Amino acid sequence: MSEKKPCECCGKSTDRSDEERKKLIHRLNRIEGQVRGIRRMVEDDAYCADILIQSAAVNAAVNAFNKELLASHIRGCVARDIRAGKDEVIDELVTTLQKLMK
Repeated sequence: MSEKKPCECCGKSTDRSDEERKKLIHRLNRIEGQVRGIRRMVEDDAYCADILIQSAAVNAAVNAFNKELLASHIRGCVARDIRAGKDEVIDELVTTLQKLMK
C-alpha cells in the first residue's frame, strides 16, 4: 500500500480499505477502456449514433462511480466529521452535490 498523501487542492485525504480502493480503481480502468474505445471509433470514422451510444455508456459508468464514491464519502468522511462536531462538512457536502447535479 502506498503512503497516504493529502490532496494538493484541499489538504485532505481519505483512508480507504484495500478492497474499496481496488473496486474504485477497477471501475476507473473500465471507464478508461471505454473512452479509449470511443477514441478508436472516432479515429475509424464510426457511425455517429454508435459513438453516441458508447458515450452514453461512459456517462452511465461515471455516474455509477460517483454514486459509489458519494455513498462511501457520506458513510465515512461526512459521518465521522459530524460526530466530531465539524458541521462545516455539511456545507461542503451540499457544495459537492450541487456540482455533481449540474
